[in-house]
Amino acid sequence: MSRPRSFRQSMAWLHTWSGLVVGWVLFAIFVTGTASYYRTEVSHWMRPELTDAQADPVAAATRAGAFLQRTMPDAAGWSVMLPSAGSPAVTVYWWRSFAGPFHHALLDPVTGERAAVRDTQGGDFLYRFHYELNLPPMWGRWIVSACAMILLIALISGIVTHRRIFVDFFTFRRDRSAQRGWLDAHNVMGVLALPFHLMIVYTGLVTLSAMLMPWAVKAAYHGDLLRYYADAGIMVAGRPPAGHPGPAMPLGEIVARAMAATGETPELVMVSNPGDAAASVTAYFEEPPGLAHLHPQIAYDAATGAELGRVGEAGAATRTGAVMVGLHEAHFAAAPLRFLFFLCGLMGAATVATGLVLWSVARAPKNAAPEGLGLHLVRILNLGTIAGLPAGLAAYFLANRLLPVPLDARAEWEIGAFFAVWVLAALASALYPRPLAWPMALAVPGLAFLAIPGVDALTVGEVRFVGFDLAMAAVGLLLLGAARLAGRRALARYPVRTRLHGTAEA
Repeated sequence: MSRPRSFRQSMAWLHTWSGLVVGWVLFAIFVTGTASYYRTEVSHWMRPELTDAQADPVAAATRAGAFLQRTMPDAAGWSVMLPSAGSPAVTVYWWRSFAGPFHHALLDPVTGERAAVRDTQGGDFLYRFHYELNLPPMWGRWIVSACAMILLIALISGIVTHRRIFVDFFTFRRDRSAQRGWLDAHNVMGVLALPFHLMIVYTGLVTLSAMLMPWAVKAAYHGDLLRYYADAGIMVAGRPPAGHPGPAMPLGEIVARAMAATGETPELVMVSNPGDAAASVTAYFEEPPGLAHLHPQIAYDAATGAELGRVGEAGAATRTGAVMVGLHEAHFAAAPLRFLFFLCGLMGAATVATGLVLWSVARAPKNAAPEGLGLHLVRILNLGTIAGLPAGLAAYFLANRLLPVPLDARAEWEIGAFFAVWVLAALASALYPRPLAWPMALAVPGLAFLAIPGVDALTVGEVRFVGFDLAMAAVGLLLLGAARLAGRRALARYPVRTRLHGTAEA
């Protein structure tokens, strides 16, 4: 490998290799993160038994508290997500330790018993995979953080490398050569959404800053994160357990007090040390309008209902961090802006994908020379990730409709289908005839996504899901269009014998 001779060449080398090393993980992060902008809609589609009927939040909280009292009265904490237009069921969590495990259930807000809905993680799986990769949380977050930092380096080095970046943005020479076409596509996707790419990577790192840079909190608070969060205006200061049992008011009465105090219905109610004489209940309210991801909170004594405190005014540093988190998650965005974020996320995934393919195209051997092991591995990883991940996502949605509703551990079966089909698609792509690998690998998930509306119509068939089904059909058509384009390119580039036995261009 020749040594770079100038600063710009050094940046080009850094851009190329930093993007390749983590590109396959970044593609998965971008795709699942982009899908998470419609996390609620995905969860609604995957739980068709739930209706949009509104329930009394006070009564729902009382019934949820009774359920949790029966289920785990000695828990370290309970969490109750009250019913809303976006989530008609009552979502409850309970745990004995913040280290886990965290138990979860959906309750019928009318009866207070487990809701008769299929077991699924819905859009939450995509959301958590985006920053945990379905690994143990700390491992996944550290890996994603490392990939995000490398991506930030790749973005900055890419800006330095392309001195004609804005001129090249208006140039797309698809028919000049394979390498030139992929380079132009990479430039167009990268430049068009460049502000979004820089914002989403930097704000993503900020959301995990307490994990990435814990030294200030450790030095000033000796690792006491809860006290730090209270001083920073992020949460109400807690109090230690008394160590002996005590009475507790029904959760519904505390929810009623919170509604009377603010005129708003809490989104979430969290009970700390339930059953203890010093138990407290914190009501969390919807974020106020604006970019900052800060939830107003009021804490109550669980026994008497007396108010213990409210979240104080956040300081400049806390509010700045909250704005970064708000920008990343786009909770503030109305439908048109959220769709724009979604499109920018798709362009981020396309930027990574075109960069990965460009790397292999630029290094493809000439004149039918044999392909090296490293290039062969990159090409297989490209096929397995760029075409295999969509196949896994389609399998995840199809499994939701095709698996028996009463199946034990059904949510795990859906996730298993996602990974199994992803792996199978990746292995199959390695066996396709090389010039036809991309058309065949892209056609498989395209057909799978097109099957989703039909399977939904046969199994559920509700009009309220037409929008989601149309979106799945659009993804399928997009993938089939890409497969057709790749197939046409292969037919034009290779004669029949070469198409069957020769080399591929990507």
